[in-house]
Amino acid sequence: MKTMPFVWISLIAMSFWTFPAAAQEPAGALVETVRQATARFQNVEEATEAGYANTLNCVSGPQEGVMGVHFANADLIGDGLLDPQRPELLVYEPKNGQLRLVAVEYLVLAETWDANNPAPPVLLGHLFHYNGSPNRYGLPAFYELHVWAWKDNPNGMFADWNPDVSCAEYTP
Repeated sequence: MKTMPFVWISLIAMSFWTFPAAAQEPAGALVETVRQATARFQNVEEATEAGYANTLNCVSGPQEGVMGVHFANADLIGDGLLDPQRPELLVYEPKNGQLRLVAVEYLVLAETWDANNPAPPVLLGHLFHYNGSPNRYGLPAFYELHVWAWKDNPNGMFADWNPDVSCAEYTP
């Protein structure tokens, strides 16, 4: 019976080594899905041909960092659905006279989502953030999830703001 505590301690210790790998799998799956689905949108012309329109501003926060220049697909935003292959917004960083794809944003209007679903949205294991109204974007309340698939974010790959992105070179 003296070995029983050792067995439990061993099992608990092993769970610490195996759990992080399992926990990272959904993150990797979503990032890989985003990269595959949006690789062609590195070219902004491809994005506009696919129905994404420049929102004509570079979203920055006073302390949090920057999101970047959003290209929104109104049809996808208005459909009330979430598809990992079709993000509602593409996020670009202005750099050296070019727009470089750095992230995507999944967005669904809260009223539409809540009317058809009992819980907030989750995409491949990732819970969306809720933004009430009124908000700085002039939108009704919505749920959103950023995925920094094309640029590292020290705040995390699903954080809204990235301190390593800049709007300094943005000119509409």
